[in-house]
Amino acid sequence: MTDNPRPRPHIDSDTRTFWEGTREGELRLQRCRGCANVIFYPRSVCPRCMSDDIEWFAASGKGSIHSFVVVHRAPPGFQDDVPYVVALIDLVEGPRMMSRISSADPASVKVGQSVTVVFESFDEEITLPLFRQS
Repeated sequence: MTDNPRPRPHIDSDTRTFWEGTREGELRLQRCRGCANVIFYPRSVCPRCMSDDIEWFAASGKGSIHSFVVVHRAPPGFQDDVPYVVALIDLVEGPRMMSRISSADPASVKVGQSVTVVFESFDEEITLPLFRQS
């Protein structure tokens, strides 16, 4: 275990491949073989057609900022990081994911701005996908 005060993501059978990918420096997404829907967050069935015929693939790690918020009053475990930016990222492959914008001056973040995934170690098992301005 870790002494990291931040909440730890839970790994289960649906998310294991995602977390293995981030640990290897790769953003992995799912795609439904039935309807070609690209899926994020990881799950066992396609939310569009309910098929369980899902494959994993390596995403580009590129996207753009759909929306964001600058956090000034952080929850426990994040107080030393304020201010920081949490954003909704529209991935090039289609789905939207929430993440932090790494090492960004909050005043420089803009809706529509291009971002690229970067990886930050949380502990020996978890590596988090963050994004940086590109």
